Amino acid sequence: MDLMKLATEMMMSKIGSDTTASDSITSILGKLLSSDNGGNGLGNIVNAMQEKGLGSIVESWLGDGDNAEIAPEQLREVVGSDTIAAMAADVGTDEDSILDTLKDALPQIIDKSSSGGSLLDNLGGLDGALDMAKKWLG
Repeated sequence: MDLMKLATEMMMSKIGSDTTASDSITSILGKLLSSDNGGNGLGNIVNAMQEKGLGSIVESWLGDGDNAEIAPEQLREVVGSDTIAAMAADVGTDEDSILDTLKDALPQIIDKSSSGGSLLDNLGGLDGALDMAKKWLG
């Protein structure tokens, strides 16, 4: 199943939106999961979580076992308050609903995007992974 479609359906069922909100949800997810720098948006989220001391949580999402939970406020810190506010406004709901939905959807999206604990294929192969490693190492 297409990850964007899965995430959109999860958000719609959780927020209680009707099908008219589907385009807005798909749009905000596209903005969240894409990267302005040509890299992978999921990779950027993984990096942000590691930088903010949430490495063990994101490692559980990348691995093949159970996904650890993330608190809504931790998620707000990773994604950014402005992004959460914009998402809520676009969908016509409150920020708490967006955070509650994302805290359930994001682990599944990253889990389904990783194979054996790696986003390598989604990062554009080895070159993309090397670019990310260079960014990490400074």
